[in-house]
Amino acid sequence: MSKTLLTRYVIIASVLVTLSLGSCKKNFDPTATDPTLASSTLTTSLTVNQDFVPNELIVKFKPGNSENAKNNALARIGGSVSEKILTKAMERAGDNEGIYLVHCSLNALDARDKIKGAEVEIAEPNYIYTHDAIVNDTYFTSSKLWGLDAAFTNGSCASTAWGNGHTGLASVTVGVIDEGIQFDHPDLAGQIWTNPYDPVDGIDNDGNGYIDDIHGWDFDGNNNTIYDGGKAGKSDQHGTHVAGTIGAKANNGIGVVGMNWYITIISAKFLGSRGGTTANAIKAVDYITDLKTRHIGMNIVATNNSWGGGGSSSLLAAAIERANTANILFIAAAGNGNSAGIGQNNDAVASYPSNYTNANVIAVAAIDYTGKLASFSNYGATTVDLGAPGVGIWSTVAYNSYASYNGTSMATPHVTGAAALWASTHTGATAADIKTAILGSVIPTSSLSGKTATGGRLNVSGF
Repeated sequence: MSKTLLTRYVIIASVLVTLSLGSCKKNFDPTATDPTLASSTLTTSLTVNQDFVPNELIVKFKPGNSENAKNNALARIGGSVSEKILTKAMERAGDNEGIYLVHCSLNALDARDKIKGAEVEIAEPNYIYTHDAIVNDTYFTSSKLWGLDAAFTNGSCASTAWGNGHTGLASVTVGVIDEGIQFDHPDLAGQIWTNPYDPVDGIDNDGNGYIDDIHGWDFDGNNNTIYDGGKAGKSDQHGTHVAGTIGAKANNGIGVVGMNWYITIISAKFLGSRGGTTANAIKAVDYITDLKTRHIGMNIVATNNSWGGGGSSSLLAAAIERANTANILFIAAAGNGNSAGIGQNNDAVASYPSNYTNANVIAVAAIDYTGKLASFSNYGATTVDLGAPGVGIWSTVAYNSYASYNGTSMATPHVTGAAALWASTHTGATAADIKTAILGSVIPTSSLSGKTATGGRLNVSGF
């Protein structure tokens, strides 16, 4: 299986910069931050040798099977149950059986074939989702947020929406399914969810199965610590960057600003130092879905999914469908091409999770400041919906810093931010309503004609 690298991005370290809203100049040239112009680069990798856990399966048994029948199936692969996963969202959807994470003595692909039988409904590898990073060590200052400023022809025109008084609402919430987030970053403090239903007291007060999930949950580490980078900022950079594009604070005299000046962001961390797995992705999606259905007042409109890898999982697709039933959009990066970083056609070679056909999925390609489809960006006339800014994107990173990244990972939070911005002025909007608004307002763009379903790029000027 070929690996889909959804979050190959370029980090250019920076020092704190002061941003004056609307101060971006039309003659800004993002190629000045192009890592190919740097004198030296250091490549670091978060990938693993395989795109699934070698000796694990996720198994869903058919309803009504006895424990003896399940054990007989497991015996065929030398399998033992590592974990039973039965989320609150599954239970609410009428599934009281859940799924099983199974360690087996056979290779996952061999075990998948051998476990098939009358007892088993679904057996899948536990796919790994991950990203690579190319780090440039040149430091410089910048205040150029071309993806947001209407002064740039190919940006999202967020500043036009702001000028019309549409700056977001704290009551509108999105989930970031990714790495963790530095929740106390100066540009994010107050924008990250603090759980009012479960105070820190060692008790699961709201009964959702997670004790003291104060800002969300770390499904990779199975704890409530959504930020693990410390003051050195050694991890959770990507998730923090995504969060900043969606909703970094405005008018605080430092750093950057997000698509929304006011918003609430929940962290559902499932990507750790070695990537993330299908099993933990399912838990993360269901966690956000359960929060919305459990707490009627939570207006969760979307999740941002700047990740991918592995093959198609019907069990993950089922979790995305549970989110759809709860009117939560699943906004996903189209992918950053093949191992050489050259964009691929998702119509021909599927890239997951963006290729799932659930009605709530929006798949996002990346464009540069000239409006061109980024060379690394995947595309697809039927499988990718629109383009958004994804080259030279400045945002928050850990620890208390800022950096410029490239990738469909960076384009995706522009669209997630757009979903929240539209929802802030359309009370009671459904996922379908928001998706229709986003796709119906795109600006036709020649580089995206025949390459995306809409043939256009993100435009929130009328939001």
